[in-house]
Amino acid sequence: MPGKTKVLKKPTRTLADQSYLIEVVKGLGTTLKHFFQGTGQMVSGNVPNAVTDPLAEGISTLSYPEEKRAYSERWRGVHRLTHRDDGSPRCVACLCCSTACPAQCIYIKPGEYPEGDKRRGYERYPVEFVIDELRCIFCGFCVEACPCDAIRMDTGVHMTAFDVKSDFVYDKDKLMSMVSQHGTQKSENPRHEPGDPGHPGIDRLHGGH
Repeated sequence: MPGKTKVLKKPTRTLADQSYLIEVVKGLGTTLKHFFQGTGQMVSGNVPNAVTDPLAEGISTLSYPEEKRAYSERWRGVHRLTHRDDGSPRCVACLCCSTACPAQCIYIKPGEYPEGDKRRGYERYPVEFVIDELRCIFCGFCVEACPCDAIRMDTGVHMTAFDVKSDFVYDKDKLMSMVSQHGTQKSENPRHEPGDPGHPGIDRLHGGH
């Protein structure tokens, strides 16, 4: 049995409705309300702190970068390369981060340590380490993939807007100059170098196979 057809009447609109004059006045009223409310707070000195109370009524504008909101420890910012005790990068050029990167924005040129270095034959080092921050999607896969905790995104720094595309490309020196939110260039995870008491003593020549 076919259902009954319900006919809807076309709503009638007055000339005031079609001119949108009333809605324009309502919108201006909302704008003026917030304007005078913010102006009154500035004159009386009762402006809420946008850093500590961002949801307060009134002006909640941050003067970035002079004012910054506190980020959680899990927030992902611009990358940095962590340091060893001697100031060299902890990166061993294993290419795990560049392989895991879905945006393919990481380029690493590995190199071997010179003859006589205790790390030769055990690990490599990055001759070049480049991240194209413009292509990066800040997923954090590189941090998760790194076995040496050599790359982190705990700087608490936003990607800055530049006029030149090349400024978005961070090389090894730039990445090593970045610090964490706590102001350190090292990692909180300890690392045992070849020759240290806690080192397992395994390298490519003595792998125990």
